[in-house]
Amino acid sequence: MGLSEQPVEVLQQFAAGEIEAFETLFRQFQGEVYRWIIRIVRDPSAAEDLTVDAFWRIYRAHARFDPSRSFGAWARKAATNVAIDYLKTARVPGVSLDENLLAESAPDPRAGNPAILREVRERTQHAFQQLPAKLRVVATLALIEEVPQAEIAEALSISTAAVKSRLFRAVRLLRRKLGSLDINHE
Repeated sequence: MGLSEQPVEVLQQFAAGEIEAFETLFRQFQGEVYRWIIRIVRDPSAAEDLTVDAFWRIYRAHARFDPSRSFGAWARKAATNVAIDYLKTARVPGVSLDENLLAESAPDPRAGNPAILREVRERTQHAFQQLPAKLRVVATLALIEEVPQAEIAEALSISTAAVKSRLFRAVRLLRRKLGSLDINHE
């Protein structure tokens, strides 16, 4: 996660269930976990709740943590799992796309028209919402957040090839759903 890791003693204390060590790790990684979750769910209030849930899961699983490993990577995996669970069950508002991004990516001269931009944005958000959660997470992180595929693979505990496969499937489904808009220019 971007922050330097704690000394191994703190990680060992956390793995042993010491609450002070957990609080230290919580303070250090809370912001990073929140930012990771918001990149996936695109909803600040949901991300706040999910951050708490992620740390609750982290605390409950302390005995399974290996102090020789990265706590940041472990926390990101827990955060990803919480976000995926949320996407599977919640009615989420969708991927937030700004009009400048759409204007840059659409070579159509009509793309500057606010009504057309709004329709494209709404249909794109709707198409993202219809993706299965596992594909939506990969598509959001790779296409919107531009997270490297290796980082996505680590967070999801899958191979980079699996990330590429999920991304390919997500793009194929999005193109199919958005085909009627004629915005699938390469």
